[in-house]
Amino acid sequence: MDLRRVCVLLGVLLLVHLSCQQTTTRKKPVKKETTNAAVAELQKQIDDIIQELNLLKEQQALQTVCLKGVKIQDKCFLADPVKKSYHAASEDCNARGGVLGTPTSTSVNDQLRDYIRESTGPDEQVWLGITDMVAEGTWMDQTGFSITYKNWDASNYRSPQPDGGKSQNCVVLSAASQGKWSDENCREERVSVCQFNIV
Repeated sequence: MDLRRVCVLLGVLLLVHLSCQQTTTRKKPVKKETTNAAVAELQKQIDDIIQELNLLKEQQALQTVCLKGVKIQDKCFLADPVKKSYHAASEDCNARGGVLGTPTSTSVNDQLRDYIRESTGPDEQVWLGITDMVAEGTWMDQTGFSITYKNWDASNYRSPQPDGGKSQNCVVLSAASQGKWSDENCREERVSVCQFNIV
């Protein structure tokens, strides 16, 4: 059902509802129970239409995000090239209805790395939605679940990642290091990528 038909149907139902309310004073008294049931049914139909309209708006917004960004598996990702602290980037994603991106597999991580290279540059590091702020060394996503997929940069034998201890609680994906992760101080300013679920 497209948006125009939903709006027209909503308008017709509202007119019928108002018409029923105005004509009841001229007609013979109708049992109040019948009128209340009819009004309740109309209200239910209006609520259903409003819910469907909101769902269509959400789907349209997600399609816009996917058109500007990239669809990877069942999620849309949109890069933000403005450098911000981890918390500012996370709040911006939340305000848009998403969260900071969190790769869940090698395939997603590689596709996200390629998208970051194209959209923000080949040498950028982007904030991911992964921290160990709650418990040091226990890396969790923004929903509070422990992550199952990890792609830490272990290439530096002197300092394999994660290596920051209590001073580095946030994770970045490095486009220059083949999508490898490292822990960083959350106050550093990096570009970010928001992740949106597809309805």
